[in-house]
Amino acid sequence: MSTTRGAPAGAAPVSRVVLAYSGGLDTSIILHWLQETYGCTVVTFTADIGQGDELEPARAKALAMGVAPADIFIEDLREEFARDFVFPMFRANALYEGEYLLGTSIARPLIAKRLVEIATETGADAISHGATGKGNDQVRFELGAYALKPDIRVIAPWREWDLGSRESLMAYAATHGIPIERKRGTESPFSMDANMLHISYEGGPLEDPWYEPPAEMWLWSVSPQLAPNEPTYVDLTFAAGDIVAVDGRPMTPGQVLATLNSLGAANGVGRIDIVENRYVGMKSRGAYETPGGTIMLRAHRAIESITLDREMAHLKDELMPRYAELIYNGYWWSPERRMLQTAIDYSQASVNGEVRVRLYKGNVDIAGRRSDESLFDYRTVTFEEDEGAYDQADATGFIALHALRLRNLALKQAQRPSG
Repeated sequence: MSTTRGAPAGAAPVSRVVLAYSGGLDTSIILHWLQETYGCTVVTFTADIGQGDELEPARAKALAMGVAPADIFIEDLREEFARDFVFPMFRANALYEGEYLLGTSIARPLIAKRLVEIATETGADAISHGATGKGNDQVRFELGAYALKPDIRVIAPWREWDLGSRESLMAYAATHGIPIERKRGTESPFSMDANMLHISYEGGPLEDPWYEPPAEMWLWSVSPQLAPNEPTYVDLTFAAGDIVAVDGRPMTPGQVLATLNSLGAANGVGRIDIVENRYVGMKSRGAYETPGGTIMLRAHRAIESITLDREMAHLKDELMPRYAELIYNGYWWSPERRMLQTAIDYSQASVNGEVRVRLYKGNVDIAGRRSDESLFDYRTVTFEEDEGAYDQADATGFIALHALRLRNLALKQAQRPSG
């Protein structure tokens, strides 16, 4: 039985390819497979988007596999990720299927962007990634790449080779002398992906939707049951829809996200367990930890509640599912997502002020909100004497006009013969 199918028949030769490289099992094998199958030079790109791993070992592994030092790119993209991707998404209050905060989805357009930029910088013919043929990531990487560089060639090994299991990957590594680190202790049965917005868990026992994730699976956050018995209060300052300070301390987007991750995780905030509909057509069960993002969403909706006009707020809520779906499906770089972003960003001009949140045993509650641009008018809503700010008699005509069609319909229906 062959281990690879080789390059597709009739495919144009490739002299240089940029690989999204982590240094782990899959991408180490892909690196060698590209060299062997296409006879090409491989440029490796490793992005630090806050996954928490030490990335320098990836350099040593790439060097050991024959990659030239000048062809190894290891970049700290944490601040760009938070500023240009996470924060714009949170201005929209984006949730996919009402629950998922899009932690993996929003990281892929940034990686796709740098892949094609490095391909241009190094004169590469193609890019390559380690996403499987069953998942959403292959779509996200490739739609992003084609949107930014229409003539780029994409090599997706999982759709070309015959290495269909972990055992076959290990056998390939052994045959070709690819060093694979063995982790000490028991290896996690879950497939995990992390960045500074979230960590996800899929596969293994989670493939049974009836299976309850074990307590030891969660890596970031304390269990809500074991969280502190006293609440933690946090003051968040907003400017144009973005959090710019935490407890009065000015912060960059990356610093904000890191700080809220720490506070949320310590209070058991941000765990979810869902079954979602993948773009490629199947249902997938996943568990996620998004402590900082959960706080950001709750607080952003709170500041919008007093600063956004009613119809603008309602229109945003109507657009949000479509916006979230575009990100989930890989259309960050599409014209329709950009169009929606322009409308969303326009709405945020008045979204300024402060929100106080209370974190307690997995919950994020709003303890207060205030803004110099607040549309909340005490004089009109008070149950006390309103000093003429609102004439309650005006409601009579308002109700009569809105009831007109309902009354006419009811009268017509009453006049129809029964039976």
